[in-house]
Formats: sequence, structure tokens, C-alpha cells
Amino acid sequence: MKIALLTDGIYPHVIGGMQKHSFYLAKFLAAAGMKIDLYHIVNDKYDELDGFSEEEKKNIRSVPVVFPDFGKMPGHYIRESYEFSIRIYKKMKEASRPDFIYAKGFTAWEILNRRSKGEQFPLVGVNFHGYEMFQRQPSLRSSLESRLLLRHPVLYNVKNADVVFSYGGKITPLIEVLGVPRKKIIELPTGISPEWTTDKVSEVHDPRKIVFIGRNERRKGVEELNDVLKNLKEDFEFHFIGPVPESKKIRNKKIKYHGEMREAGEIKKILVDSDVLVCPSHSEGMPNVVMEALACGMAVIATDTGATSVMVDDSVGWLIPPGDRDFLQKVFSEVLNCTREELMQKKIKAKQKVKQNFLWNDIAMKTVHSIQKFCDENN
Repeated sequence: MKIALLTDGIYPHVIGGMQKHSFYLAKFLAAAGMKIDLYHIVNDKYDELDGFSEEEKKNIRSVPVVFPDFGKMPGHYIRESYEFSIRIYKKMKEASRPDFIYAKGFTAWEILNRRSKGEQFPLVGVNFHGYEMFQRQPSLRSSLESRLLLRHPVLYNVKNADVVFSYGGKITPLIEVLGVPRKKIIELPTGISPEWTTDKVSEVHDPRKIVFIGRNERRKGVEELNDVLKNLKEDFEFHFIGPVPESKKIRNKKIKYHGEMREAGEIKKILVDSDVLVCPSHSEGMPNVVMEALACGMAVIATDTGATSVMVDDSVGWLIPPGDRDFLQKVFSEVLNCTREELMQKKIKAKQKVKQNFLWNDIAMKTVHSIQKFCDENN
């Protein structure tokens, strides 16, 4: 089977959850013997298949596509995304036909548009990951931006696709509300590479070591997190991984700012030697940082958004309402005051849960089987 995987970037050359998912999906599908036409953003600063093994490269045909730059006027991202989909369409017209098109975000937009006008294409599956534009927004501005700029084009893509991929959790019912019938939805969680898992879980630290990984944007809940950190009376050690401007940093010797870190090995070192990850986002898909923390033997505090509940439950951490500072404060106090045995049990269960449910080797095979079954039923 040959799959055309369309994406607006592959990790680590383009940073983001969608880009990381694209990289590992291509990597493990290729390792499983699938032929992959990988349509992705070109960048002359790196080897376009850097990170793939020689055996994997034999099954991947790289199709680099230049992402347009329309400046910073409102709506530039949507216009750029549509133009990018046109460029992918033109490249695909020149290539041999795949058996299935797996499209991230808006990358199949023009293909779906052309197909509605009579052009012939294989079955198309679309994955928008978190559908954050239909989830709770942290501010009126972000809510208006989501409604005015993103919702209509997302609806067009998911309603015209043959199948829509979902991580499960709260995402599947959200997609159904958009008008996509359940029979057109394939539920598949994201996965994690085996090298992220650890054989041994680190001992619980005193004071407890807590980590946040993410961009400094309103949706990630940094504002609520900072309010809680400023009010904590207990002793703790906190690590911020990600770009945080000086004006947003808290002057406290208990808090360390690492800045942006791209080297997975360096991030893993911090996670393996920590106790709890906090992910207080207002909206999410299925956060890679949560999966990585669990694999490293960390308990997790996370908001119940997107498909987070697929990964986090009482056995491995705490699910909390998004945007609720008081609830977040309460859980922080629980983390800092629970017994070492209670926290250690969550850390052990976290590692076990990942190994049993979320390794990419297994997720890739489930993806192949799901796509093949859908094609057999619908071609």
C-alpha cells in the first residue's frame, strides 16, 4: 500500500505537535513496510529526510513543497495554508497515484476542492488533531479569531473528506457535532517512540520537581500557572521548558527557565529526573508532552480537553477543568503534600500505561489496518 502523507512540516525541523506526529507516523509506517510519499515543507538548512534510518528512507519518497509567506496581515495563515494546498495539489498531479491520502490540517484543501469539481483522486483522510478552534477559548479575542478565521475552512475540509481521524476522548463527539457521521471517523491515538520509555522510574523528590513544556501563548494556560506558582506556600522546584519572555518570568529561585530546547535527549534528562508534568491548556489535541512525560515515569496534571483523558486518569495523575485557577492550586497542594508512596505509584503506572497502549510500533500497525479496512469497504 502506498500512502501520500501531506503535512506542513516534520519534526525536528518544524516544531509542533502536528509536525512531531507527522515525523513519527512517516517513520513507523515506513518501518512497517508501507510506501510513503511525504509532502512537506522544504528548508534548505537541513537534510529533508534527516532523522529517518536508511531502511526507512527506502520506503519514503520526499516531496518538498515551499510554504508561502503572505506577511502578517489578519488571515495570513489561512491564505498561506490554502496556497500551500494548491502547491501540494500541483506536485501530486505530476506523481504516480497513491492508494490513500492522509492529510494533516489544511494540506488537502485544494485536492478536495478539485475533486468536488470532478477530478479523480484516491480516498482522503483528514486529521486536524485537536480542533482547538471549536474548543473553549481563553479570551474573547482568541474566540473571535477562531470563529471568524478558522471554523469555516475546517468545516469544509472535514465534511468533504472521505474519513476524519480522531484521537478519541472529547474529540470524537466534537467531530460528530460538526456533522461528520460516526462511520466516517477513525479513532487512533498518537504514539511515542520506544526510546522515550525508561526501564527505571526515578525516586520521588523532596521538594517535588514539576515541569511545564510549551510555548508562551494564552491557550497553553501559562497565565493561570503563573498565578498558582506565585501563591504556593509549600517548597517546590519548577522547570519551564520553552521560550518565555523576560517580562513573564517569575523572580523566584525555586523556578528555573531553560528556554527553548530542541534536543529530545536533553528534554528527556529533565523529565526522567522529575516527578510531575503540568499541562494546563485551555484547548489541546493529544499533547505529545503528556505522552513523553508518562513514558519517562512522571505523573501528570492536565486539563480535561481534547483527548487528554485517553492518557491521563486517576491512576497516573490528575485531570482538572481548563482555566480553573483554584482547582489547579488545589491539585498543586495535593502533589506537594501527598506521600512519596502515593506519588511513586502514579509514576510507575504512567510508564506501564505508555508501554501497554501507546508505542508507535503498535499505533503504526493499527493505522495501516484501519486505513486498509476503510479502503476495502469504500473503494
